[in-house]
Amino acid sequence: MSTNQSQFTRAMMDASIPVPEGLMDAQSRPAGRRFDVYRNNVAVSLTEAMHAAFPVIAKLLGRENMDGLSGLYLRAHPPSSPLMMFYGEHFPDFLAAMEQLNHLGYLPDVARLELSMRRSYHAADSVPIDPEKLAQLSPDALMQTEVKFAPSMQVIASPWPIFDIWRYNTQDGAAKPDGVAQDVMITRPEFDPAPHLLPPGGAAFIVALQRGQDIGSAHEAALAKTPEFDLGATFTLLLQGGVILKLDTKG
Repeated sequence: MSTNQSQFTRAMMDASIPVPEGLMDAQSRPAGRRFDVYRNNVAVSLTEAMHAAFPVIAKLLGRENMDGLSGLYLRAHPPSSPLMMFYGEHFPDFLAAMEQLNHLGYLPDVARLELSMRRSYHAADSVPIDPEKLAQLSPDALMQTEVKFAPSMQVIASPWPIFDIWRYNTQDGAAKPDGVAQDVMITRPEFDPAPHLLPPGGAAFIVALQRGQDIGSAHEAALAKTPEFDLGATFTLLLQGGVILKLDTKG
Protein backbone atom coordinates (compact mmCIF):
# COMPACT_ATOMS: atom_id res chain seq x y z
CA MET A 1 0.00 0.00 0.00
CA SER A 2 1.43 3.41 -0.96
CA THR A 3 1.79 6.31 1.45
CA ASN A 4 -1.20 8.07 -0.15
CA GLN A 5 -3.31 4.94 0.19
CA SER A 6 -2.25 4.54 3.81
CA GLN A 7 -3.15 8.14 4.58
CA PHE A 8 -6.48 7.75 2.84
CA THR A 9 -7.31 4.59 4.80
CA ARG A 10 -6.35 6.10 8.15
CA ALA A 11 -8.38 9.23 7.44
CA MET A 12 -11.34 7.18 6.29
CA MET A 13 -11.42 5.23 9.54
CA ASP A 14 -10.73 8.11 11.96
CA ALA A 15 -12.80 11.30 11.88
CA SER A 16 -10.14 13.12 13.95
CA ILE A 17 -7.68 12.90 11.04
CA PRO A 18 -7.94 15.70 8.44
CA VAL A 19 -8.94 15.00 4.88
CA PRO A 20 -5.77 14.01 2.96
CA GLU A 21 -4.29 16.95 1.08
CA GLY A 22 -4.84 16.99 -2.64
CA LEU A 23 -7.91 14.75 -2.52
CA MET A 24 -10.39 15.95 -5.15
CA ASP A 25 -13.95 15.02 -6.06
CA ALA A 26 -15.25 14.12 -9.53
CA GLN A 27 -15.47 17.83 -10.44
CA SER A 28 -11.81 18.44 -9.43
CA ARG A 29 -12.87 20.32 -6.30
CA PRO A 30 -11.44 19.74 -2.81
CA ALA A 31 -13.26 16.68 -1.48
CA GLY A 32 -13.50 17.80 2.13
CA ARG A 33 -17.27 17.78 2.64
CA ARG A 34 -17.92 14.82 0.37
CA PHE A 35 -15.13 12.91 2.08
CA ASP A 36 -16.69 13.60 5.49
CA VAL A 37 -20.06 12.31 4.29
CA TYR A 38 -18.46 9.19 2.81
CA ARG A 39 -16.39 8.63 5.96
CA ASN A 40 -19.51 8.91 8.12
CA ASN A 41 -21.37 6.43 5.91
CA VAL A 42 -18.51 3.94 6.20
CA ALA A 43 -18.43 4.30 9.99
CA VAL A 44 -22.21 3.84 10.26
CA SER A 45 -22.12 0.75 8.04
CA LEU A 46 -19.31 -0.86 10.00
CA THR A 47 -21.00 -0.03 13.31
CA GLU A 48 -24.15 -1.77 12.11
CA ALA A 49 -22.02 -4.70 10.99
CA MET A 50 -20.67 -5.01 14.55
CA HIS A 51 -24.20 -4.97 15.99
CA ALA A 52 -25.20 -7.72 13.57
CA ALA A 53 -22.07 -9.78 14.27
CA PHE A 54 -22.22 -9.49 18.07
CA PRO A 55 -25.89 -9.08 19.02
CA VAL A 56 -25.48 -10.48 22.55
CA ILE A 57 -22.56 -8.17 23.30
CA ALA A 58 -24.62 -5.27 21.93
CA LYS A 59 -27.54 -6.23 24.16
CA LEU A 60 -25.35 -6.58 27.24
CA LEU A 61 -23.67 -3.20 26.70
CA GLY A 62 -26.55 -1.20 25.27
CA ARG A 63 -26.79 0.65 21.95
CA GLU A 64 -24.77 3.74 22.91
CA ASN A 65 -21.89 1.80 24.45
CA MET A 66 -21.75 -0.64 21.54
CA ASP A 67 -21.67 2.26 19.08
CA GLY A 68 -18.78 3.84 20.97
CA LEU A 69 -16.83 0.58 21.16
CA SER A 70 -17.43 -0.05 17.46
CA GLY A 71 -15.88 3.33 16.65
CA LEU A 72 -12.83 2.59 18.80
CA TYR A 73 -12.53 -0.86 17.26
CA LEU A 74 -12.76 0.58 13.75
CA ARG A 75 -9.79 2.87 14.37
CA ALA A 76 -7.75 0.08 15.98
CA HIS A 77 -8.69 -2.63 13.46
CA PRO A 78 -9.88 -1.24 10.13
CA PRO A 79 -11.31 -3.82 7.71
CA SER A 80 -8.65 -5.95 6.07
CA SER A 81 -11.06 -7.61 3.63
CA PRO A 82 -14.03 -6.40 1.57
CA LEU A 83 -15.93 -9.43 2.90
CA MET A 84 -17.87 -8.37 5.99
CA MET A 85 -17.99 -11.97 7.21
CA PHE A 86 -14.44 -11.44 8.47
CA TYR A 87 -14.94 -8.06 10.13
CA GLY A 88 -14.69 -8.20 13.91
CA GLU A 89 -12.29 -11.12 14.17
CA HIS A 90 -10.15 -9.20 16.69
CA PHE A 91 -13.09 -7.98 18.77
CA PRO A 92 -12.82 -10.55 21.62
CA ASP A 93 -9.17 -9.64 22.23
CA PHE A 94 -10.05 -5.95 21.86
CA LEU A 95 -12.64 -6.31 24.63
CA ALA A 96 -10.18 -8.19 26.84
CA ALA A 97 -7.71 -5.30 26.54
CA MET A 98 -10.26 -2.64 27.55
CA GLU A 99 -9.50 -1.81 31.18
CA GLN A 100 -12.87 -0.05 31.49
CA LEU A 101 -14.55 -3.42 30.95
CA ASN A 102 -12.50 -5.45 33.43
CA HIS A 103 -15.54 -5.72 35.72
CA LEU A 104 -17.35 -7.56 32.90
CA GLY A 105 -14.80 -10.33 32.52
CA TYR A 106 -17.17 -12.60 30.64
CA LEU A 107 -17.54 -10.25 27.64
CA PRO A 108 -14.50 -11.47 25.63
CA ASP A 109 -15.59 -15.12 25.85
CA VAL A 110 -19.19 -14.28 24.93
CA ALA A 111 -17.78 -12.42 21.93
CA ARG A 112 -15.67 -15.48 21.07
CA LEU A 113 -18.81 -17.59 21.14
CA GLU A 114 -20.59 -15.22 18.75
CA LEU A 115 -17.54 -15.01 16.48
CA SER A 116 -17.28 -18.80 16.45
CA MET A 117 -20.93 -19.10 15.42
CA ARG A 118 -20.23 -16.81 12.47
CA ARG A 119 -17.16 -18.83 11.50
CA SER A 120 -19.22 -22.00 11.72
CA TYR A 121 -21.88 -20.50 9.44
CA HIS A 122 -19.31 -19.64 6.75
CA ALA A 123 -17.25 -22.84 7.03
CA ALA A 124 -17.08 -25.34 4.19
CA ASP A 125 -19.76 -28.01 3.91
CA SER A 126 -18.91 -31.58 4.85
CA VAL A 127 -20.46 -35.03 5.07
CA PRO A 128 -20.47 -36.79 8.48
CA ILE A 129 -19.79 -40.47 8.96
CA ASP A 130 -22.52 -43.01 9.56
CA PRO A 131 -22.73 -43.43 13.38
CA GLU A 132 -22.74 -47.20 12.84
CA LYS A 133 -19.04 -47.02 11.93
CA LEU A 134 -18.28 -45.96 15.48
CA ALA A 135 -20.50 -48.67 16.96
CA GLN A 136 -18.67 -51.33 14.91
CA LEU A 137 -15.32 -50.62 16.58
CA SER A 138 -14.18 -52.81 19.46
CA PRO A 139 -13.32 -50.97 22.71
CA ASP A 140 -9.59 -51.45 22.07
CA ALA A 141 -9.83 -50.26 18.47
CA LEU A 142 -11.90 -47.27 19.55
CA MET A 143 -9.20 -46.10 21.93
CA GLN A 144 -6.63 -46.25 19.10
CA THR A 145 -8.75 -44.22 16.69
CA GLU A 146 -8.05 -40.68 15.53
CA VAL A 147 -10.92 -38.40 14.53
CA LYS A 148 -11.29 -35.81 11.80
CA PHE A 149 -13.87 -33.10 12.46
CA ALA A 150 -16.03 -30.88 10.26
CA PRO A 151 -14.59 -27.38 9.68
CA SER A 152 -17.92 -25.97 10.92
CA MET A 153 -17.32 -27.33 14.43
CA GLN A 154 -16.03 -24.75 16.91
CA VAL A 155 -15.13 -25.22 20.59
CA ILE A 156 -14.85 -22.50 23.24
CA ALA A 157 -13.59 -23.24 26.75
CA SER A 158 -14.41 -20.57 29.30
CA PRO A 159 -14.29 -19.94 33.06
CA TRP A 160 -17.59 -18.08 32.64
CA PRO A 161 -21.16 -19.36 32.07
CA ILE A 162 -21.07 -18.28 28.43
CA PHE A 163 -23.72 -20.73 27.23
CA ASP A 164 -26.19 -19.55 29.87
CA ILE A 165 -25.37 -15.89 29.11
CA TRP A 166 -25.93 -16.46 25.39
CA ARG A 167 -29.18 -18.36 25.96
CA TYR A 168 -30.53 -15.84 28.50
CA ASN A 169 -30.03 -13.03 26.00
CA THR A 170 -31.40 -14.83 22.94
CA GLN A 171 -34.23 -17.05 24.18
CA ASP A 172 -37.39 -15.92 25.95
CA GLY A 173 -37.92 -17.53 29.34
CA ALA A 174 -34.36 -18.85 29.64
CA ALA A 175 -33.01 -19.22 33.16
CA LYS A 176 -30.57 -16.67 34.51
CA PRO A 177 -26.90 -17.68 34.23
CA ASP A 178 -25.28 -19.51 37.12
CA GLY A 179 -21.76 -18.59 38.18
CA VAL A 180 -20.11 -21.72 36.76
CA ALA A 181 -17.53 -22.34 34.07
CA GLN A 182 -19.00 -23.60 30.80
CA ASP A 183 -17.48 -25.03 27.63
CA VAL A 184 -19.41 -24.79 24.38
CA MET A 185 -19.35 -26.68 21.10
CA ILE A 186 -20.89 -25.14 17.99
CA THR A 187 -22.21 -27.43 15.28
CA ARG A 188 -23.94 -26.84 11.96
CA PRO A 189 -25.72 -30.05 11.00
CA GLU A 190 -28.05 -28.20 8.62
CA PHE A 191 -27.69 -24.52 7.68
CA ASP A 192 -27.71 -22.64 10.97
CA PRO A 193 -24.99 -23.04 13.62
CA ALA A 194 -26.11 -23.84 17.15
CA PRO A 195 -24.20 -23.84 20.45
CA HIS A 196 -24.28 -26.85 22.76
CA LEU A 197 -23.19 -27.04 26.37
CA LEU A 198 -20.39 -29.59 26.68
CA PRO A 199 -20.06 -31.93 29.68
CA PRO A 200 -17.20 -31.01 32.05
CA GLY A 201 -13.94 -31.98 30.35
CA GLY A 202 -15.56 -32.11 26.91
CA ALA A 203 -13.59 -29.22 25.49
CA ALA A 204 -10.26 -30.68 26.65
CA PHE A 205 -11.19 -34.01 25.03
CA ILE A 206 -12.16 -32.46 21.69
CA VAL A 207 -9.14 -30.15 21.56
CA ALA A 208 -6.85 -33.13 22.19
CA LEU A 209 -8.48 -34.94 19.27
CA GLN A 210 -8.09 -31.87 17.07
CA ARG A 211 -4.36 -31.93 17.86
CA GLY A 212 -4.07 -35.46 16.49
CA GLN A 213 -4.29 -37.56 19.66
CA ASP A 214 -6.24 -40.80 19.48
CA ILE A 215 -9.41 -41.26 21.49
CA GLY A 216 -7.64 -43.13 24.28
CA SER A 217 -5.02 -40.43 24.80
CA ALA A 218 -7.60 -37.65 24.55
CA HIS A 219 -9.76 -39.49 27.08
CA GLU A 220 -6.86 -39.67 29.51
CA ALA A 221 -6.11 -35.98 29.02
CA ALA A 222 -9.72 -35.07 29.76
CA LEU A 223 -9.86 -37.29 32.85
CA ALA A 224 -6.63 -35.75 34.17
CA LYS A 225 -8.28 -32.33 34.17
CA THR A 226 -11.83 -33.46 34.95
CA PRO A 227 -12.19 -36.82 36.74
CA GLU A 228 -15.96 -36.82 36.13
CA PHE A 229 -15.57 -36.50 32.34
CA ASP A 230 -18.33 -38.41 30.52
CA LEU A 231 -16.99 -39.89 27.27
CA GLY A 232 -20.35 -41.26 26.18
CA ALA A 233 -22.22 -37.98 26.61
CA THR A 234 -19.54 -36.12 24.66
CA PHE A 235 -19.59 -38.59 21.77
CA THR A 236 -23.37 -38.39 21.67
CA LEU A 237 -23.14 -34.63 21.12
CA LEU A 238 -20.48 -35.10 18.44
CA LEU A 239 -22.58 -37.62 16.54
CA GLN A 240 -25.81 -35.64 16.91
CA GLY A 241 -24.02 -32.56 15.63
CA GLY A 242 -22.75 -34.40 12.56
CA VAL A 243 -19.18 -33.17 13.08
CA ILE A 244 -17.24 -36.45 12.79
CA LEU A 245 -16.04 -36.83 9.21
CA LYS A 246 -13.51 -39.65 9.43
CA LEU A 247 -12.24 -42.34 11.81
CA ASP A 248 -8.64 -43.49 11.42
CA THR A 249 -7.84 -46.57 13.51
CA LYS A 250 -4.13 -47.27 14.06
CA GLY A 251 -2.54 -50.66 14.37
